[in-house]
Amino acid sequence: MNKSELVKKIADGAELSQAQAGKALNVLMDTVTEELAAGNRIELIGFGTFSVKHRAARTGRNPSTGQPIEISAANVPSFKAGKNLKDVCNA
Repeated sequence: MNKSELVKKIADGAELSQAQAGKALNVLMDTVTEELAAGNRIELIGFGTFSVKHRAARTGRNPSTGQPIEISAANVPSFKAGKNLKDVCNA
């Protein structure tokens, strides 16, 4: 499913126009992005938790040459599925 298909599904389910559903989805994505950039967590009970995790610097290997390379530390977005979402996926 891509973004336009998701917007259509939201519009149908919430009885909104596709323009309104698109705006709502954009606000949701912007809010999640802003909160994660600020280092905050977003918990949606039953669905899951969005958070930011720190990945430490490490040494990797260039796959072409086999030479070691330094991979810098980074903050990466993370999503942990909630119990309800896991149960639905495993039903």
